[in-house]
Amino acid sequence: MAKKQKTEKVEVPVAEAPVVEAVKTKKVEPKKPTWELKDRVYYLTKNRRPLSYQIKSSGLYWFDEEKGYEREIKYCKNQITPFVDEMKGDQRLDHIVFRNGTLFVPKNETVLQKFLSLYHPHADNLFYEWKPDVEAADEIEMLELEADAILLAREIDIDMAEAIMRVEKGSKVSKMSSKELRRDLLVFARNNPSLLLELASDENVQLRNFGIRAVESKIIKLSSDQRNFLWSSNDRKIMTVPFDEHPYTALAHWFKTDEGMEIYSNIEKRLNA
Repeated sequence: MAKKQKTEKVEVPVAEAPVVEAVKTKKVEPKKPTWELKDRVYYLTKNRRPLSYQIKSSGLYWFDEEKGYEREIKYCKNQITPFVDEMKGDQRLDHIVFRNGTLFVPKNETVLQKFLSLYHPHADNLFYEWKPDVEAADEIEMLELEADAILLAREIDIDMAEAIMRVEKGSKVSKMSSKELRRDLLVFARNNPSLLLELASDENVQLRNFGIRAVESKIIKLSSDQRNFLWSSNDRKIMTVPFDEHPYTALAHWFKTDEGMEIYSNIEKRLNA
């Protein structure tokens, strides 16, 4: 009788899965803006320059959004805070006086600076802090705008120049030479660059000018009640001006319709004849 072979059970070691510990991330609190230590100059608004002008330094309130209520503020020379609820000891109220419309506050008087720049309810209304960097940025923006307008004025075609200057000078442009138009357009670009750029991008400006030229050339006419545009030759009505709309603005819009485009082409041929 054959003997059964005894088989040994071999255990295979199972690799344990590595334990991954959760990495704790530290919450980074945003840094509060720090107060820059520097001398500051304040001016009265509206270019006012009285010999002396005193502003309120007490009986004022500032709404604290974090606390959710108004806090009384006042400027005391012997305190390190403008908030009354944080003051300690005697409160020696001090005057705040502008001389010739100007108040210089040195960098060591941070309480007064913060009182004027951050908390005073009349800031930017009765007075303002002079910020040369902001003023420089505004000047750069204005100079760039002026440069764009002058460049456009130099390159714009004469018909568009006439259309833009008609907005500024009215019917006088009809008697101006092309050089006079160019000159006045460049002056207009320098003095009011934003308006020139706005008018140049308005497609209706040229259409309004076209309608005015057609009336001045007696090809069409506007009725005495300014309610209808008519052919000058036979008084046949071209279009009716909608209620409460400027006649030439309405005509410009109408020129973009199918019927208006045909009339526009007809008038254009007569103007160029």
